Amino acid sequence: MIAARAWAGKRFAVLGLARSGAATVRALLAGGAQVVAWDSSEAARRSITAGDGELEIGDPLTLDLSGFDGVVVSPGVPLNRHPIRGHAGDVPIIGDIELFAQARGELPPHKVVGITGTNGKSTTTALVHHILETAGIPARMGGNIGLPILAQEPLPEGGVYVLELSSYQIDLTRSLDCDVAVLLNITPDHLDRYDGFDAYAASKARLFAMQSAGHAAIIGIGDDASATIAKQVARSGRSEDLTRIAPGVCMDQSRWRALQGPHNAQNALAAIAVCEALGVSNDAIDAGLASFAGLAHRMERVATRAGVLYVNDSKATNPTSTAPALLAFDRIHWILGGQAKTDDLEACRRGFGNVRRAYTIGEAGERFAALLAPDMAVEQAGTLAQAVTQAAARAEAGDTVLLSPACASFDQFRDYEDRGEQFRQAVGALT
Repeated sequence: MIAARAWAGKRFAVLGLARSGAATVRALLAGGAQVVAWDSSEAARRSITAGDGELEIGDPLTLDLSGFDGVVVSPGVPLNRHPIRGHAGDVPIIGDIELFAQARGELPPHKVVGITGTNGKSTTTALVHHILETAGIPARMGGNIGLPILAQEPLPEGGVYVLELSSYQIDLTRSLDCDVAVLLNITPDHLDRYDGFDAYAASKARLFAMQSAGHAAIIGIGDDASATIAKQVARSGRSEDLTRIAPGVCMDQSRWRALQGPHNAQNALAAIAVCEALGVSNDAIDAGLASFAGLAHRMERVATRAGVLYVNDSKATNPTSTAPALLAFDRIHWILGGQAKTDDLEACRRGFGNVRRAYTIGEAGERFAALLAPDMAVEQAGTLAQAVTQAAARAEAGDTVLLSPACASFDQFRDYEDRGEQFRQAVGALT
C-alpha cells in the first residue's frame, strides 16, 4: 500500500469505511498515524482492524476534534448537508486523494495523470492505463474508478499513476499537482451537492488550479463550461501547455472495437493527448487503442440469445451518459430508471427513434414512464429482473436489450456495479 512517514504521530478521523475509507485507515495506520474511524454501518465498523496501529472506533461528531491533523471523509459524504463541516472547525476536511498527494514526496520518481469530467472519465482513465501498460510503462489506476489509490503498491521509478477524479474527490483535495490534468466535459450532474451548475463547474476547474506551471492541461471544449475553463487556463499564461479537444473530429475508429461512437472519439483523443504528453510512442498508442477491451458496465456486451444482444450500460447514471448508448444501437428495448438526478430525459431525445419499447424501474419509474409515453411504447416494470423478463419476451432477433438507466442506483442496489451484475445474472437466467 501507499503510506507516508510524514503521518507518523499525527491524528486523523476517518468518516466512511467503504473501499476508499477502509484503504485510508490501513494506509494511515501503516504510516504511523493515530486513527479514529467511523461508519454508520455496524458491519463496516466491525470490518476495520488495527493490526499493529493505533485505531479507535468512534463517531467524529461526538469528539472534540481540536488537535486533529485532518478529517478524512468518503467522497460519498455530502459536505453541503453533513454536520461534520461545522463540527470540524479549523481541522482540514480532506479525502484519500489528498493523502496520496501528501505521500508523493516519499515515492520513487513518478508522474500523475488526473482525469475528470461528467462523462467518459472511467473509459479514458482505463484507456490511458492500458496504453501505458502496452508501451511497457509501469502504471497504476485508481480513484473514482473503484480502485482506492492508497491500496495500490508503489510504482518503481518512472511509473505513472492514472487517477479518475470525481468533483467530490477534487473538493477534498488541496495539493494534487498533476503532471497531466484532463477535463473531458461538464454537463449538469450532482447538483444536489452544489449551489448551482457554476459551482459544480468550478469544482472541476480546481484540478488545473492545483497544477504547477509547465504541467500539461488537456480540455474538451464541446460545452460552454469546459471551453470557459480552457480560456481561463490559457489566460493564466499556460497556453503552451494546453491542448484543446474540439467536438466532431472525424476519426477512423473501425479498428477500435471497444471505442465506437462520437463520445469515444473524444475519449480516444484525450487518451492520445495524455500519452503524447508522457512521451509514449505513436506505435504503442496505436497498439493500445486497438487492443483496448473496454470497461465492465459501460456498453458491455453481456450475451446474445436467440439473436437478441444484451448490453450492460449500468454506469450510465445520468441522461447525458445514457445518450451515446441510445445512438449506438438500433431497435432498442431500453431499461431505465432508479434514483433520478434530473426530472427530464431531454439529453436522450436524439436516440428516442432507436427505441422500440422502454421498461422503467425504481424510484423514477412512474415519472420516466410518463415522460416517455408520448414518444414510445413504455412499460413500468418496477424491478430490474422483471424488466429483463419483459424485454426478453418482446425482443426479436436483431434487437438489443439495453440497460442504460440514466439514474443512480442507490434506491434498489448497492451501487452501479451491483446493478450491472444483477443485470448479467438476470440475462443468464433467461431460458
